[in-house]
Amino acid sequence: MAQPDHKPLLLLITTGLRRYREYLLRSICTRYRVHLIHSVEPTWELEYVAGATVVRDTGAENVVAAARQIAAQQRVTGVMSWHEEHIVQAALVAEELGLPGTRAEAVWRCRDKFQTRTTLAAEGLAQPAFMLVGTAEEAMTAADKLGYPVVVKPRAAGGSQGVTLVHDAAELADHFAVSRDVVVTDTPDYEQGVLVEEYLDAPEISVDSVVYRGRVKPLFLGRKDVGFPPFFEETGHLVSHADPLLGDPELLGALEAIHAALGYTDGWTHAELRLTAQGPKLIEVNGRLGGDMIPYLGMRASGIDPGLAAAAVACGEEPATAASATSVAGVRFCYPPENDTLIESVEFDQSALPPEIDLALPLVERGDVVSPPRKGLIDGRIALATAVAPQAPECRRALDHAQRALRLRVG
Repeated sequence: MAQPDHKPLLLLITTGLRRYREYLLRSICTRYRVHLIHSVEPTWELEYVAGATVVRDTGAENVVAAARQIAAQQRVTGVMSWHEEHIVQAALVAEELGLPGTRAEAVWRCRDKFQTRTTLAAEGLAQPAFMLVGTAEEAMTAADKLGYPVVVKPRAAGGSQGVTLVHDAAELADHFAVSRDVVVTDTPDYEQGVLVEEYLDAPEISVDSVVYRGRVKPLFLGRKDVGFPPFFEETGHLVSHADPLLGDPELLGALEAIHAALGYTDGWTHAELRLTAQGPKLIEVNGRLGGDMIPYLGMRASGIDPGLAAAAVACGEEPATAASATSVAGVRFCYPPENDTLIESVEFDQSALPPEIDLALPLVERGDVVSPPRKGLIDGRIALATAVAPQAPECRRALDHAQRALRLRVG
């Protein structure tokens, strides 16, 4: 896509899956020239980018070198990434080129959940009790000290990969390897790479915030549905800009304290918290836009454009955060009935979809073989539907109708 030269130049490091991230790029390119740094040749992105640099891999050294070359030829205004495995690279580029952004060491404190935990513990901020381990034997000792049930998770993965709830030593022995063996690119090879944490039996929310010069502005609050225990597969979300919790002083104070402790000053964050009887407690905070279509849902519910807001902050500009709507938007993910399901076709019966349905998209194609979690964690999704409605109950009903309208044929 030809983008006028007068627009500010924004570097973007990787894009992710088209169905989950295209809406961000579509918005951003209306106000910025986007230069993509990626490890593969762009395809669908070509409609939206002014240029692209393909690197051998997206490790920090290659990404920074590519950014340096681009900056030598034209003025770069900002850099960003919404991909968990590349947010530190973006921060390093910002430091190298003197661009706006949170310091790389603070972004890494968000990526590395053990650093998050130890930083918040030093400030006395509310979170689960935790211990870092490297072996199943160490995990057993930690679980005995913390008390079952416990949550076992990799210290630097995303998307709930390898996160498991275990109720006793036998389950811990069965599932420890699930957390230990999650492969996360561009991270150190930790001798102790697994966290064992206290399980907080309380509702979980997510909060997407834009952070500008140290000021935290929560924009979208998501109430999530989780399935496939003992795993934490996120099967759906309801998102609103008008949720009463976004005006709750205790939650707002917690978010401000968390960001200040971590040193996160500029960018976008996706925080997950449990609403316990003692108040909100942080599960994790990611230095990027939320996944699972959450920012898209926030945009549809409020009229606030997350892509443009995040890009503005990346370029040192104050983001636009005024809402023009007060709806609720939701997403529902659909899964195959059993492991190793051979897909013949996936489609929605359009005649059975209510008017609140916004999107109804297959995520797999004929010939794909997919499995539900555990085997198919995240990758096991076969379709998604989104809905927009005045209130949460209507949104849920529309998503229920969409799920019933899914037509799956298997081989």
